[in-house]
Amino acid sequence: MSGSKDQTRQEEFKRATAGALRAIARNAEVQVAYQPGPSGLAGKRARLPLPTRSLPPAEMARLRGAADAIALRLRHHDEAAHAARTPQQREAREVFDALEQARVEVVGSQHMPGVAANLDARLAETCEAEGYDRMTRKDQMPMTAALSLLARERLSGHAAPAAAQRVLDLWRETLGDKADAALDEMAASQNNQTEFARAARKLLTALDLVEAEVEAESEEESEGEDSGESSPQQDSSTEGESESRESEQTMGAQPESMQGEAAEEDSESQEEEGVAAEGEDRPGGPQQRKEVAPSDDSSLYRAYTKQFDEEIEAADLCDAEELARLRQQLDQQLSHLQGVVSKLANRLQRRLLAQQQRAWEFDLEEGMLDAARLARIVVNPLLSLSYKREREADFRDTVVTLLIDNSGSMRGRPISVAAMCCDILARTLERCSVKVEILGFTTRAWKGGQSRERWVQDGKPRNPGRLNDLRHVVYKSADAPWRRARKNLGLMLREGLLKENIDGEALDWAYRRLMQRPERRRILMVISDGAPVDDSTLSVNPGNYLERHLRKVIHDIEQRNFVELIAIGIGHDVTRYYRRAVTIVDAEELGGTMMKKLAELFDEDAAAAFQRAASERAPALI
Repeated sequence: MSGSKDQTRQEEFKRATAGALRAIARNAEVQVAYQPGPSGLAGKRARLPLPTRSLPPAEMARLRGAADAIALRLRHHDEAAHAARTPQQREAREVFDALEQARVEVVGSQHMPGVAANLDARLAETCEAEGYDRMTRKDQMPMTAALSLLARERLSGHAAPAAAQRVLDLWRETLGDKADAALDEMAASQNNQTEFARAARKLLTALDLVEAEVEAESEEESEGEDSGESSPQQDSSTEGESESRESEQTMGAQPESMQGEAAEEDSESQEEEGVAAEGEDRPGGPQQRKEVAPSDDSSLYRAYTKQFDEEIEAADLCDAEELARLRQQLDQQLSHLQGVVSKLANRLQRRLLAQQQRAWEFDLEEGMLDAARLARIVVNPLLSLSYKREREADFRDTVVTLLIDNSGSMRGRPISVAAMCCDILARTLERCSVKVEILGFTTRAWKGGQSRERWVQDGKPRNPGRLNDLRHVVYKSADAPWRRARKNLGLMLREGLLKENIDGEALDWAYRRLMQRPERRRILMVISDGAPVDDSTLSVNPGNYLERHLRKVIHDIEQRNFVELIAIGIGHDVTRYYRRAVTIVDAEELGGTMMKKLAELFDEDAAAAFQRAASERAPALI
């Protein structure tokens, strides 16, 4: 009875939330769907996270906040006015979109206290989930999030959530007078989207994000004055003049990057016109790439559509019986190898456990008597006794992600060895209180799949970008215990799973998952046997299209230095891509190499801790 009652309550909440969304948006045609994953908006289709049956108050507030944010965007946002001033560069575009979202939420909630409360609750939970309260450096908070929160503060007059205050103070100190003045101008013009967009561009200019667009914009304005045309502020309400401003600017202006998976559907026609006119790629980039900062060329990379991409749990790709059979097959194939790798894993475990007892704290008032400093007491009896205490290295604050290439070239021995090594390594690190995530990447089809079919139906526009359906597989999440996830690794042996490999977006996906983790130390290990290859994409784009994007993603991750990135190439030289990498000839060497490289990382950490302890101790010995 209670289960039926909970389900009825869940359905009533979903209906009420959908009705409230349509009412606030003043649009009865909005379609609302509840699906696992984040909320999003594509055209008139709103996607909200699937509520649980228990529906605790915190979850209800979060879902209502997500629904209200979508409703206010539908009500207060003009897509044409926004597109006319959208920057080309990906990072600038993401900031520009986030500022507009902050505006519609502030404007829309001014006279609706309930909506304001829902949005505040959602924002506070987001700040806590992102770990802003643990950030001690400005560069740890993404620019998009920082500027969005600062703009929201200035527009609403209310302080940002307490969890973000400390890191936001670091941003405030370095903004500069021009950026501060732009924020004031945004606050003064928040009820006029065109004026607000102009002020937002000034903020981006002050932060050196849109220098090229500003020059084009100035030329446009001077041409308008010379020809006697009215100002953009006066004519922003008319669609025809918005289109004329679009044509006068560089053809790089795009509609905003929507948050749903099907966002490209509503912007494809406009993008294709720009491609046909220019004869070159339009900037796009992977969806919601907040953590990887683009270089000059990275904005050229785009996906033709992400509607058919999927991120899926391994257990959802086949039934439990087949999964058990595949796991048994994996164990049989690697029965002789398991003993060797297990010995290496035990050796790694002993080293890690030993490192947890190497650090000491000195000059304490109580603890273990520090015999090394008794000589001081003999020389000068007036000195007090010195004590020390053993300090454990906090390995529980570490997470390791193993990203496995699931391409067709890995079929056979390489993928079997990779699966077994991941299995043993996950079990080993779990014993040492180190969390492990195991991910795989491939495509859903050969030769492009539904993405290519869509491209053909649209008339085969030139330079379409990535032209295949991604499949990103989660074999083991970081919080899942090894005993529950071990069967999932057998899926790598499933016939038909291994297809093409698009490494750049897979690496960015794994990186973004890591950045959402609360652990302070994050390690990402990539295992691949070749360069990124997708025949469908490379047949209609430059030959180095995927490789160039991979290099950009690697460069950005290594430059940001939030994640320790290491790669192992099986019969393929990955040292030309990654700063820290090793190449092996035989797949049988994979287990030993993985253990060795992880041991080196932890040894480096232990050495750093030893140096810190030595520096603390040195002054006392003088």
